[in-house]
Amino acid sequence: MLNPEKIADKLKKLRGAKTQKEVADAVNISVSAIAMYETGKRIPRDKIKVALARYFDKTVEEIFF
Repeated sequence: MLNPEKIADKLKKLRGAKTQKEVADAVNISVSAIAMYETGKRIPRDKIKVALARYFDKTVEEIFF
């Protein structure tokens, strides 16, 4: 089962010094969506999981499972 808090922590660490806007623009989603993922309020849809994994050069499994 997916753990929103762990996913949020991983996404925040991966983003590092980049802004939420930079990541959002790169994967074509809203800043508010990134903010919700990083606070554990939402888990991205599969298509967004893949886009985030590609952007951060990680596998979907590394980030979300």
